[in-house]
Amino acid sequence: MSKDDLAKLEGTVTAARGGGTYIVTLENGVTLSAKLSGNMKRFKIRVIVGDKVTVGVSPYDPTHGLIVHRQKV
Repeated sequence: MSKDDLAKLEGTVTAARGGGTYIVTLENGVTLSAKLSGNMKRFKIRVIVGDKVTVGVSPYDPTHGLIVHRQKV
């Protein structure tokens, strides 16, 4: 599945866990675990607790996601 097939949802990072995994709470109240996308790792974009992010979620497994964008504050 390509990155274009993912559903893009807005949320807030609520916790940072080991191994580059983040807990994200979406605007509708659902929590999911997410990892950084390859471009965010490549350009060393930092994500901390409290940041608003865009998460790409697969329609097959909505409990895991991929952080594709960090909103500017």
